[in-house]
Amino acid sequence: MNRATRNLGSHLLLILCSLLILLPVLWVFINSLKPSAAILLEPFSLPTVPALDNYVRAWTDGGLGIGFLNSIFVTVITVFFIVIISAMAAYALSRKRFRFRIAIQNTFLTGLMLPTFLAMAPLFLLMNDLGLVNSHLGLIAVYVAYSLPFTIFMLIAFFNQIPHTLEEAATIDGCGPIKAFWKIMLPLAKPGLISAAIFNFVGIWNEYILALILLSDDPLKTLPVKLANIMMRQQYHTDWGALYAGIVLSFIPVVIFYLIFQRRLIEGSTAGAVKE
Repeated sequence: MNRATRNLGSHLLLILCSLLILLPVLWVFINSLKPSAAILLEPFSLPTVPALDNYVRAWTDGGLGIGFLNSIFVTVITVFFIVIISAMAAYALSRKRFRFRIAIQNTFLTGLMLPTFLAMAPLFLLMNDLGLVNSHLGLIAVYVAYSLPFTIFMLIAFFNQIPHTLEEAATIDGCGPIKAFWKIMLPLAKPGLISAAIFNFVGIWNEYILALILLSDDPLKTLPVKLANIMMRQQYHTDWGALYAGIVLSFIPVVIFYLIFQRRLIEGSTAGAVKE
């Protein structure tokens, strides 16, 4: 098999995988522009007249408007704290040698082994004792705690790839550990920070279980909980158009966030800087 044949096979496989991902998304978008009757009777037909009122009903009657804003607030604040805290911890664990360093890494590793469902009851009782149930502050704190282990291990790998000579040069120029971190190491780890932000943004934006058990007041609920409420209402009111419109609204911010930062994911921050 020559190289051209292998490349053709790889391209066809990639095209097939892309279609498997894009076609369901396109089908959901098309159905979001159709009336509920057309969705049930002609699920694969194209809309004759776009039913934009589906989005209006999802945003207002379905409560997705307030859920959308709540998710934006919770996700942005959470991702900011996750990235900053994880970067500081990963930098210390990657570049410094101190007692119990391996033990601390293993402690973070155990955080990856804790299933969410196993911790729901004790987590609710703990947050209730702290007075953080039914508040965005409590939900943000839980999201940050759950996301730190994965993000720290992810960023440790990025800090390990940065040449030590850059840090040594900063020290010779008079930078202390804190200044070297903020001025030198953090900008060099930008691709890793952006990757961590994207992974956490997607995960937190779509998170449902923790938001369900920690938020009870309807005005505080996030978008996934609001969307689930619309789905449960289908037992009594078959507004499938609003349901599909809500699904489209739920993945638009994730797509926009990825499109903004996708080019930064493949940038080599230290390419050609120093060769060790």
